[in-house]
Amino acid sequence: MRRDLRQASFADGLINQRAGRNEWLDDIVKLIDWSALDRVLSPIYASAEGRPAYPVLTLIRLLLLQQWYGLSDPGLEEAVDDRLSFRRFAGLPLDEGVPDHSTIWRFRQQLAGHGLAEAVFEEINRQLDALGLIVRRGTLIDASIVAAAVKPPPAKEGAVSERDPDASWTTKNGQSTFGYKAHIAVDEGSNLIRDAILTGADLHDSQAARDLIQGDEAAVYADKAYGSKALREELAERGIKDGLMYKAARNRPLKNWQVWFNKAVSPIRSGVERGFATMKRHYGFTRVRYLGLARNACALNLMCTAINLRRALALAA
Repeated sequence: MRRDLRQASFADGLINQRAGRNEWLDDIVKLIDWSALDRVLSPIYASAEGRPAYPVLTLIRLLLLQQWYGLSDPGLEEAVDDRLSFRRFAGLPLDEGVPDHSTIWRFRQQLAGHGLAEAVFEEINRQLDALGLIVRRGTLIDASIVAAAVKPPPAKEGAVSERDPDASWTTKNGQSTFGYKAHIAVDEGSNLIRDAILTGADLHDSQAARDLIQGDEAAVYADKAYGSKALREELAERGIKDGLMYKAARNRPLKNWQVWFNKAVSPIRSGVERGFATMKRHYGFTRVRYLGLARNACALNLMCTAINLRRALALAA
């Protein structure tokens, strides 16, 4: 059983007439076909016993608010109870109680268990594409290291954390980090994130590259870490322009045309860094919040969904 929150009270009608500081939340409600998301989330069943559950659309909107405002589960519960604009966005009437933090936690657990955060991300992207917001001129791919939520184990070969065995060690620019690696594909021109993959930090950037290629883009751009012969051949076979930068090898310096090519590609490729900058500066994605690959991959997909919705408002304006 699920609660029916569609009937608004007279007080709700009066309150909703007031213009708030978060009118962009109302714009997002209008932008998306939420009934399609309801179908995506249908594998999450409500219990036939006990109190009626909250609608899945209310809960997914709460998780989006959590991403936009950097709130913990208890902080989200308190904020929604306190702010009218949050209630309106979540579809919670004034006479309805707010889902507590344990309800929010359980719903996110269900998302992770069913792999539905990725499905939500894909559905939102499908709708943004239908609005003509995805350009397909090129795909910018890159990866970024994110620290684990737990204390790192000793930095030695094969060291594993008992609390988070999915996290791993990696070294970049002489600095060792224990955690994960976020791999993203960004649409050149719109800056919308088209794909996101989370792996252990020890996976080389290039190993996730094939999964980030969308197949419908005109070109793929990436830094020197992705410039393998195999990936270049695959792009050629799929008729996708090769925008992978070249890396010099020992006793094999770059040719003049490769140096020129790297200079031409670099400002295009670097556009992906804006995506990571948004994640780290505005969404606090310098350290994961949860334990385990599945939970943190769920959080990554929710964050990318939230980022794309905010970006879509600017593109559609």
